[in-house]
Amino acid sequence: MPIRMIIVDDHPVVRDGLRGIFTGDDSFEVVGEAADGPEALAVAMRTSPDVVLLDLRMPKMSGAEVIRRLREQAPGVNVLVLTTFDDDADVLPAIEQGATGYLLKDTPRADLRQAVRAAARGETVLSPSVAGVLAPKVRAPEQRTQTLSRREMEVLGLVARGATNREVAAKLFITEATVKTHLLHVFAKLEVNDRAAAVATAYETGLLGPATGA
Repeated sequence: MPIRMIIVDDHPVVRDGLRGIFTGDDSFEVVGEAADGPEALAVAMRTSPDVVLLDLRMPKMSGAEVIRRLREQAPGVNVLVLTTFDDDADVLPAIEQGATGYLLKDTPRADLRQAVRAAARGETVLSPSVAGVLAPKVRAPEQRTQTLSRREMEVLGLVARGATNREVAAKLFITEATVKTHLLHVFAKLEVNDRAAAVATAYETGLLGPATGA
């Protein structure tokens, strides 16, 4: 089954370019487009996509508000932010509202396709500069980079065993959005950009051993 996605950006040329990246690949199906927040919500409700590829700064409604409403109205939809902005004012509200990933528009085509696949699985993907923005927010300056909270370790241990965000949420009796937030904190603390790198770093630094990572 192809990954069903909608593209949300207020610039028609950008939408056309993004559609071109996914057209011709049988693993994707672009089922709709939108030019602003209200239209994005309407299209999402009508098409039930797996992934919403979302610009943040659009007319009528902020990207963070779109994410919040999608979480309420279509909790099974994963939102992958694709924008030109990587400052605190844009990154933090989007992450706090439950964005699955946050990429910049200079992301290579192959990486973008891979990120959409990851988002469809509920996995978190961050551009390096975005991870850098998050890092100071989730650890004190004197704190060791590798120091994770008990809950973050629980999440990371389950991820290391191959659990999806949904499975981690069910196991720990928390929401998927909370799992994603914990993973974002883990990524920032370990200074990595994705789940695979987080697990590898945790093994390399001794955070995960046979008891927690097997």
